[in-house]
Amino acid sequence: MSVARTDARAVHAAGVRRLLNSYRAIPPDATVRLAKPTSNLFRARAKTTAKGLDVSGLTGVIAVDPDARTADVAGMCTYEDLVAATLPYGLSPLVVPQLKTITLGGAVTGLGIESTSFRNGLPHESVLEMDILTGTGDVVTASPNQNTDLYRAFPNSYGTLGYSVRLKIELEAVQPFVTLRHLRFNTIEDLVATMERIVETCGYDGTPVDYLDGVVFSADEAYLTLGFKTTTPGPVSDYTGQQIYYRSIQHDGAEKHDRLTVHDYLWRWDTDWFWCSRAFGVQDPRIRRWWPRRYRRSSFYWKLIALDQRFDIADRIEQRNGRPPRERVVQDVEVPIGRVAEFLHWFLDNVPIEPIWLCPLRLRDDTGSDGAWPLYPLRPNHTYVNVGFWSSVPVGPSEGHTNRLIENKVGELDGHKSLYSDSYYSREEFDDLYGGETYKIVKKAYDPDSRLLDLYAKAVQRR
Repeated sequence: MSVARTDARAVHAAGVRRLLNSYRAIPPDATVRLAKPTSNLFRARAKTTAKGLDVSGLTGVIAVDPDARTADVAGMCTYEDLVAATLPYGLSPLVVPQLKTITLGGAVTGLGIESTSFRNGLPHESVLEMDILTGTGDVVTASPNQNTDLYRAFPNSYGTLGYSVRLKIELEAVQPFVTLRHLRFNTIEDLVATMERIVETCGYDGTPVDYLDGVVFSADEAYLTLGFKTTTPGPVSDYTGQQIYYRSIQHDGAEKHDRLTVHDYLWRWDTDWFWCSRAFGVQDPRIRRWWPRRYRRSSFYWKLIALDQRFDIADRIEQRNGRPPRERVVQDVEVPIGRVAEFLHWFLDNVPIEPIWLCPLRLRDDTGSDGAWPLYPLRPNHTYVNVGFWSSVPVGPSEGHTNRLIENKVGELDGHKSLYSDSYYSREEFDDLYGGETYKIVKKAYDPDSRLLDLYAKAVQRR
């Protein structure tokens, strides 16, 4: 039976009407965009005073069906709110991206990943159907059987083919607790070999593995964290206070154990934005003790980043200390597992950033073609490793010097780079990597007047 909050469907319908009215109020010669004060994108956004689409009524969970294990969700609903609605039924989305303020629509149109991706793939693979506001001003339903071209091209389109209004997604059963095993490796090769065996068998030492990710601190200190669902009650750790999750992973032995509630496991990275909170001093015990708990979360750090971008605070500090400005290197890349050790050694030798996050992934549909998701084509029946690194380095001899080096290396290794941050591809390179002619065909069908930005213009060109 579908469980909906009182008048949730009516609220959503009213939200769709406001959205459509706001679309019609935008002049025909103006670019359509969201009226959204926050973003989980790191690339530069266009500065504009033009009115955007009103999505204020599209932020909730419409209904949860615990029997069918599905949820109807508004496109601007955050995963924090979505998880809060599904956990009481012992359910969660198949993939829950790490940061609470990521929206379901954003994860589907912009890709998302987490420690279930080695068995559940990417968020868009669990979408059963979605309603999308296209560039024509129409709301159309896309699914594997309806407007299939739009359904397949929507992932990695970043709002350039339309905005999701409603998504129906699959859910999976979870348990109240997650037991963790942190395995230490002294070589990257050993870590990758163990990761590959776990992905292939979905188990370790004869026990099914439910969650899998890793952290590289250096070439001779790296960890895999294995998570196991459990109903067994007992003491659990709390990394929302003085203790820092990623530091808890480190140890001198071969293995270390831990336990979290499933809620705290899903949001284990949000408190310190992985490890990026150290840039704000939050990991200093003298500061952390007085830093309010409600501000230890990614959404608050985003506000600090916005202030820095507005007033160039970091570069001013570097200049005052006689140091050059810094280049932002905030990226997630997918590298075939057979090439990931090579990439990591290259990265550690050439880019002064640590730690590095690792998250294996595999498309759920191993029988499909490698053109099933044309704007981010990953090969079915193959394992990739998402490598995440988020920091800055001294500027090089040209704009985006380090980012360009990374792009070239990822391409050399048959990998892909997510588009939520700075990119420097030529038009030809971009079309070859991100859909090319397929994108143009779908764009023409659903946004014939180019009311929405072109993907290359949005992801690469400076505006």
